Amino acid sequence: MTPTHDAGGGKTRSAILVAHGAPSDPAPQERAMADLAARVGALLPTWALRGATLAAPGALEAALMGLEAPLIYPFFMAEGWFTTTELPRRLILAGRGGVRSLAPFGADPGLPALARAAAEAGAKAAALDPARSTLLLAAHGSSGTGAGARASAQAAAALARTLALGPFARVEVGMIEEAPFLTSVARAAAARGPGLCLPLFAQAAAHVREDVPRALSQAGFTGLVLAPIGAHPGVPALIARALARAG
Repeated sequence: MTPTHDAGGGKTRSAILVAHGAPSDPAPQERAMADLAARVGALLPTWALRGATLAAPGALEAALMGLEAPLIYPFFMAEGWFTTTELPRRLILAGRGGVRSLAPFGADPGLPALARAAAEAGAKAAALDPARSTLLLAAHGSSGTGAGARASAQAAAALARTLALGPFARVEVGMIEEAPFLTSVARAAAARGPGLCLPLFAQAAAHVREDVPRALSQAGFTGLVLAPIGAHPGVPALIARALARAG
């Protein structure tokens, strides 16, 4: 990577963590990305780290200012339309079409281990025996039909297959925007016995705060609902490792 210099910071390398954000209320997710960038930056002291969301007008453009050739880290759960089409389009409009984007957070090879650790810790906190419990993965899915529309479901299914290797009795995926819908899968899981839910979302936005709890409530699922995987304490280190490998 070509050395870059943060305006006034004297850093030798740089990266921008880019998430979708919340169009209806962009400020909280902008602050969350700034906080995440700061935590990653603490692990990479020679790097200039910034965060931005696509939903906040001008945020990506402002983050690019003063950085010659930053890496772009997509804080998304899958390589879908936003990472393959919208983010590149926005970078081109900002005059930065040549900057390098890494694989998204959801495709990181370290994510399955992080998800397993989160689920096992949750089971322990809830006094659940994983061998007798269901791990329910709540994912986004997509109602679209265009290129990349299957990315969220495919990524969730791939993670479920990996986590099914143990220690949980069952690992199932329920989605917000396509079948198998979270309400139906959670209802069946609740009927079988104990379980817990891990939301496969990068940010704690409306889907995590509203849609997932509503679907679980409608299903009568009373198991522990964990924080979204993007909020796991191990995420900054995972991102730092990805940037260090690429840089």
